Amino acid sequence: MPSTLQRSGRRAAVLALVAITAAASWLLAVNTAQAQPEDVALLSQDRPASASSVENPDYTPASAAFDGDPGTRWSSEFADPQWIQVDLGAVFDLKRVDLVWEGAYASSYAIQVSTDGTDWSTAYRTQSGKGGSETIALDAPGRYVRMHGLERATGYGYSLWSFDVYGCTAGDGGGSGGAAAVEVTGTQGDWRLTVDGEPFTVKGLTWGPSTAEAERWMPELKSMGVNTLRTWGTDASSLPLLDAAAAHDIKVMLGFWLLPGGGPGSGGCIDYVTDDSYKSQTLADIVGWVETYRDHPGVLMWNVGNESVLGLQNCYGEGEVDAQRHAYTSFVNDVAVAIHAVDDQHPVTSTDAWTGAWPYYKANAPDLDLLSVNAYQVVCGVEEAWNEGGYDKPYLITETGPAGEWEVPDDANGVPDEPGDIAKAEAYTQAWECITGHEGVALGATMFHFGTEGDFGGVWFNLIPGGNRRLAYYAVAEAYGGSPQANTPPVIASMDLGLDGPVTGGEEFTVRLDTVDPDGDAVEYIPMVNSAYINGSWDMLLADYTVNGDGTITVRAPEILGVWKLYVWAEDGHGNVGVESASFEVTVPDVEGRNVAAGKPTTASTFQEWGGHTPDQATDGDLATRWASEWADPQWIQVDLGERTEFHTVQLVWETSYAAAYQVQVSDDGRTWTTVHETSGGDGGADTITDGGAGRYVRVLGTERGTEWGYSLYEFGVYA
Repeated sequence: MPSTLQRSGRRAAVLALVAITAAASWLLAVNTAQAQPEDVALLSQDRPASASSVENPDYTPASAAFDGDPGTRWSSEFADPQWIQVDLGAVFDLKRVDLVWEGAYASSYAIQVSTDGTDWSTAYRTQSGKGGSETIALDAPGRYVRMHGLERATGYGYSLWSFDVYGCTAGDGGGSGGAAAVEVTGTQGDWRLTVDGEPFTVKGLTWGPSTAEAERWMPELKSMGVNTLRTWGTDASSLPLLDAAAAHDIKVMLGFWLLPGGGPGSGGCIDYVTDDSYKSQTLADIVGWVETYRDHPGVLMWNVGNESVLGLQNCYGEGEVDAQRHAYTSFVNDVAVAIHAVDDQHPVTSTDAWTGAWPYYKANAPDLDLLSVNAYQVVCGVEEAWNEGGYDKPYLITETGPAGEWEVPDDANGVPDEPGDIAKAEAYTQAWECITGHEGVALGATMFHFGTEGDFGGVWFNLIPGGNRRLAYYAVAEAYGGSPQANTPPVIASMDLGLDGPVTGGEEFTVRLDTVDPDGDAVEYIPMVNSAYINGSWDMLLADYTVNGDGTITVRAPEILGVWKLYVWAEDGHGNVGVESASFEVTVPDVEGRNVAAGKPTTASTFQEWGGHTPDQATDGDLATRWASEWADPQWIQVDLGERTEFHTVQLVWETSYAAAYQVQVSDDGRTWTTVHETSGGDGGADTITDGGAGRYVRVLGTERGTEWGYSLYEFGVYA
């Protein structure tokens, strides 16, 4: 999971001019539409364009249909279907499309629109295209517009001299009633946030669902007492969230993502000391979105970046990271100056993962209006850090919740010991007490996380996994003074797997639960398993289980080796759920006899030289080493037992890259082979094969891989 009040005029005029100039081409259409929201304007000229194909990239690119030059054109390859699309940069109310075809026109085509470039709706379709000039009336919102050619009228491709899109700003910037005036007011140690002059304590949650679902969830959030939502990014898809939030008197803290976030895995590394191109383009993009949404009544403030000061340690070594952190926070200040130049109604902050980032902001970002930090288990230490740092700005907690995977101790199986529902709920309660206890400095929180995923990370943090309310949901609602439904979730006070050690694949074990439903509702148990600590998957898989008459649950262990997590979901039929988890280890079944392959010469068709996964590592008796083949079928691995040997069992311990189909073969000379076992239903884990045989050489011949990778064995045992 796995992460300031007085503005300085320093460089303000210069940076504002830079930001506005860099964003000029982007802002032209936006500002024209905002100034006269009812006037239809040309939106598509010189906007980014793409196409399914181009006949000649040098002479007929997609951009030629949007360049305003009647002598240039786009043309596709000679095949059906094809498409060409334009990104307008923001969501607009689309009113008209004008197409001017070259001789290669479409007899059947559709005009489609999208707010995100992924989900498309058809606004117009014809099967009788005539070519020449065509005008299509539209009445739909969209940021992306495309012509989807379904059938060519000629033997050539599709070709457009021009593709012009007209419209006006969607909803006059979105929402109604105009922007609220949001300010940080007060003096040192006695600050407050105000909205239109009224005190406003941030009682928030981070937002997880699609913005298309925003209206569905707003009544729920309102009943919890939530008045603020936080996002990490801002784009055209933000508008439905802003509109729905404003309609329910909820504000949104709009975020702007800056690299690297929590590190390379969050989007890549950047050099803030030297990469002026990234900084200027990012600054222009941010200013553009501020211009788009600054007048929306749903906006509370702007949040520039997330956890990048900490994340830079994953990009740079000790000798470089300090300079990068200073350069990053200086850039954040440049962004704050540029935002203030175009929007004086909303504060600007920047979030990081620990208070150790604050000295960099103190040194380099005086134009921020307040500080922000994500803090989970250590949230109650933020007040002390603020006092010791001598800061002159208030702060927000932009993420908090139960102790994260990176903070808890390991359990007996060596994986992070996830808190139960009771502990998680108590963590939210305690966090809010500590935040509100720093009166006049901590201005509230957006707790983590209003998400619906029921996967590995979702169960750890989401208040509504699978759309079900859990105990932490009600704890947050109580902290925020909300009035949620009276019926509350089942509470699993304890869960015992009854295991003293590892289990073998396919072995059954009995789970005992101590569950209480406060409302006396019947509880349905749904056991799930997860392999995140084996292969990194966050997916929940339905366990192979039986609920017994005494309330215990019999679970059959999966075949794949390693440490699994068992999750028991307890649902009450009223939209509530209790979830408890525990880990268990699946290991290799014991085999009687002596492993006559141990330490014997082993060869293979191929092995991954770059990983050093040589054949002998499958017969070294060490389950931490493995053989891995190249990524192709077929492959084989064989062991020379030294002399003809009778055996009763072969045990194969597969890594994630297993064989879906394979044969076990024997030979006396290493050339002529006899098959003693064959399967086409391999599923990985440990295969204990009791089809015995005799020979000097024993071979596993993989004929079909179970994954896109090669074949990989931790152990290839032959028992006599």
